Parts: sequence; structure tokens; C-alpha cells
Amino acid sequence: MTSIDIKNIAGDTVGSVDLDDELFGIEPNVSVMHQVVTAQLAGKRAGTQSTKTRAEVRGGGAKPWKQKGTGRARQGSIRSPQWRGGGVALGPKPRKYDQRTPKKMVKLALRSALSDRAQSERIVVLDSWGLDEPKTKTARVALETLGTDGRILAVVGRDDVNATKSLANLPNVHVCEPGELNAHDILVSDWMVFTQATLPTSAPAAAKESA
Repeated sequence: MTSIDIKNIAGDTVGSVDLDDELFGIEPNVSVMHQVVTAQLAGKRAGTQSTKTRAEVRGGGAKPWKQKGTGRARQGSIRSPQWRGGGVALGPKPRKYDQRTPKKMVKLALRSALSDRAQSERIVVLDSWGLDEPKTKTARVALETLGTDGRILAVVGRDDVNATKSLANLPNVHVCEPGELNAHDILVSDWMVFTQATLPTSAPAAAKESA
């Protein structure tokens, strides 16, 4: 197992913890991470773009001129796509971009992303945030003291309201709960900050057998 130091918000080392090899010690699967992240981004697309066809554009019921004898090209409606103000040919319509991704693939992508950050030594573990009240300045100074820069993913417990509110105001910090961890958020972040309580661990063997 890989051991990592536990620090407090002052940057002092107060202990160490072993990272779970099943989550932080595998060989990252790049192709699976790519497929899962692509599916995740596709699922975020609204798909609400829409254009009107010639059947939906208002007007154009009458034939603009007779079929023959005018010397001009024959036309059936002024709402045909070639007319100004006409309908759009083969334009976009509302649709869903969702992609089905197997659960095992999603889990493998998450483990691969965590392992990639562990191998890059881009993970920080705190004993706790220990904030008595929401204080953005304290959170910002703590992150600077810990040596983190760039985009930071802070994994905060659901009950740690003070830490959540303190970190949420920082533009370079994304806050999430342990159950919300996903490959995309990990891979777009330069650093990950856990507390001892939010550090992921794999399920016990007994729980796996009963599942």
C-alpha cells in the first residue's frame, strides 16, 4: 500500500494513512476513462436546439406564380428552404445525447482517475477542516499552505457545512461529497483534497460476497 501523510490546515504533518490499492493503486485505463468522461459530458448537453421546417414556418400557402410561362424557375411555396424566411432543411431538432455506460466501466474509470492522481502525488489528506464558522479566507490560506494550486477538487463530508460554505466561494475550487466523486471532476482537477473521513476505501470482502 502507498502511504500518504496526514496534514492539518496549518500544513503540519500529524500522521499517515495507507491508500487503498484497489482504488489508488491500479494501472489507469485511459480508454475507459475517455469513454466514461465522454458519456458524462454528452449527458450534460441540453439537446433543446430546434429549427423550423417548411411545414412549421408561418405562411406560404399559395403558389407564388404559375408553373409555366414566366421564364422563372418553378416554385411551389415561398417558405421553401431556398427562400428568405423559409424553413430550414435538415436542421437540428430536440434530441437526447445520453450514452449508456455499464456500471463496471464507470467504477473502473473512477478507480483509474484516483490512481492517476495518486501516482502523480496530487492528493492531500487533512485530519479535518476544523472550521468553527464559514470563513473563505481561512480556507484559501489553508489551501495555499498545503501547496495546492490550479484547479482543486475538495471532497467534504455532508455534515461539514462550514467547510463547504468556506470553499464554495473560491473560484478555483470544486466542492463535492464522497458519493459524488466521478472521473471527469477528478481528471479536470490539478489537486484533490480529502479529509480522513472522506478518503475512499473499498468495500470489505464480506460485503462483496454478500452483494
